[in-house]
Amino acid sequence: MTTRYAEPGSSFWPVLWAPGFALLGLAVEALSGSVHVLGWLLAAMVLAGVWALWVAARRRLRSVSLTDDVLRLGEEELPVADIAAVEDDEPEVAKVLGGGWTTPKGTGAVPLRLHDGKIVLAWARRPDELRAALRALLAA
Repeated sequence: MTTRYAEPGSSFWPVLWAPGFALLGLAVEALSGSVHVLGWLLAAMVLAGVWALWVAARRRLRSVSLTDDVLRLGEEELPVADIAAVEDDEPEVAKVLGGGWTTPKGTGAVPLRLHDGKIVLAWARRPDELRAALRALLAA
C-alpha cells in the first residue's frame, strides 16, 4: 500500500523540553547555593510524562495519511472509493472529517464531494499538497 501523503500530527521532540526546563531550573538553583537534584529529576520525569501524553494524543488525533485505499484524518477513515471529486470552493456548511466541529487550528480545509453528493471537509497543514495528491489519485 503506497502512502501518497502523510502528516504525523506531532513529533516527539517536545518531550525533550522537560529535561531542558529541569536543567535550566537546576542551573538557576545552583547559582543560589543548594541544589535539589532529586527534585529536579522528578520534575523532569513528570513533565516528560505529561508531554509524552500530549504528543501521543496529537499523533492519534491530528495525523493525516492518504494511501491508495484510504484517507485517514485523526481517527476517522474515508475510503478513497467514496470520493467523487476534490472541490475548489469551501462550502458554508459541511461535515468536518476527523471528529471535530471545525478544522483543527493551523490546518486548511480540502472540500471533497462524495459519490452520494455530500460535501465533507478534509484538512491538512499543507492543504494544497493533500489536494494535489487526492486529485492525482482520483485521476489514476
